Amino acid sequence: MPQGFAPLRRVDHRRAYARRARRADLLVMALWTSGAIAAALFLLSGGAAQFTTPAEVVTSLGIVAGLIGTDFILVMLVLAARIPVIDRTIGHDRAIATHRRLGKPALYLLLGHGALLLIGYGMSEGYDPVAELGPMLALPDMPLAFAGMGLLIAVVVTSLVAVRRRFSYEGWHLVHLLSYASVAFALPHQLSVGGVLAEGTAQRIYWIALYVVAFGAIVTFRFVEPVVSSLRHRIVVDDVVGIALGVTSIHLKGRNLRALGAEGGQFFIWRFWTRRTWWHSHPVSLSSVPTGSTARITVRELGKGSGRISTVPRGTRVSIEGPYGLFTDAARTSPKLAIVAAGVGVTPIRALLEHAQFAPGEATVLLRAGSPDETYLWDEVRDLAAAKGATCFVMVGHRARTGPSWMSETDARRGVTLMATFPDLLRSDLYLCGPTAWLESLEADALAAGIRPHQIHAERFDW
Repeated sequence: MPQGFAPLRRVDHRRAYARRARRADLLVMALWTSGAIAAALFLLSGGAAQFTTPAEVVTSLGIVAGLIGTDFILVMLVLAARIPVIDRTIGHDRAIATHRRLGKPALYLLLGHGALLLIGYGMSEGYDPVAELGPMLALPDMPLAFAGMGLLIAVVVTSLVAVRRRFSYEGWHLVHLLSYASVAFALPHQLSVGGVLAEGTAQRIYWIALYVVAFGAIVTFRFVEPVVSSLRHRIVVDDVVGIALGVTSIHLKGRNLRALGAEGGQFFIWRFWTRRTWWHSHPVSLSSVPTGSTARITVRELGKGSGRISTVPRGTRVSIEGPYGLFTDAARTSPKLAIVAAGVGVTPIRALLEHAQFAPGEATVLLRAGSPDETYLWDEVRDLAAAKGATCFVMVGHRARTGPSWMSETDARRGVTLMATFPDLLRSDLYLCGPTAWLESLEADALAAGIRPHQIHAERFDW
């Protein structure tokens, strides 16, 4: 437990939120504009003149579909690159959510690209479109492009929620790495086939720049920066402590850990270098704010991977990626805080409470557990709340069958409400962390009470 807290610094949270919202709007505008630029450059470089015969119209539409679809894929790579400015502006969760939403449109556009080109070529040559497949595959770099399409289909299909749930995290992640290969396979045919990106044209310069930005961001922030950070801070396991059945706190030590710039509520992607765990990385939130030489995470055993890291020996080397996430004090829009944690969702909440700046009486915490065995780190949260002048409530018991299902059955029958627990809810930032179904029930209750969506900050424990 920390011995003291930094002096309270008053921050104009509304102004800070407005600045971040403007940056987010500019970022979203830039991402969508890139697709429009791709289409506009084609049209301005002679593409508009090709809309003459029906065959040329279909072929040109196929080219436009391919350009926009490829642009979406590159945007997806940028969103998944964990670029710090994007993480600070919209947060890792929103970036990945946007990345996932673009997957289907990108695939449909690229499938449309291939289909429209086959139809257009067939119309111009007087052949069946299917018969155009042979000559198309004989063109330079086209087999690579078809292979890239196959890889992209595999990535998008495994990203569907119903399919993704059947994969372990590491299995899904391995398949997802194929997206890099699918994009790389597509580039040669863009440069060599059809002359759309002829040498010396603005289109060619634009597309090469997009590829350099996308892959440069991936290499820099997914590979180079994590390696440099891991070597610089030399983190190792200092101790492994079981705090409940199936729940373990892993204490870490390293060099100058404050320089990581981690805030309470953020997470790192951890890799523990033992024979059984080196091949699997774990996204886990901090359960306390790092000091100059120590940090801590708390893990619940939910599968083989998390179970194995719960038994790593002292002295195990650890490599890191991060910190990531906007589930922090920096996301606030108001001086007041309403904080709710369920189960092992208490881990980032505990670190958030330690790091957050607020005056006595400005924060209220509700801890939720299904049974007394699930009160992980509650004593620490209570101590922090008392030391910083926050109010702390607890709610233990099975989920209610009547009324809001995020509550315990006992409290729902007693008539407990969200507004009664948090009287200043509508003037507060609401931080939530816990299982997805529980969290969605609580979010719905909060929205029904009148809180605005941008005041809700949710950390879901899924992938």
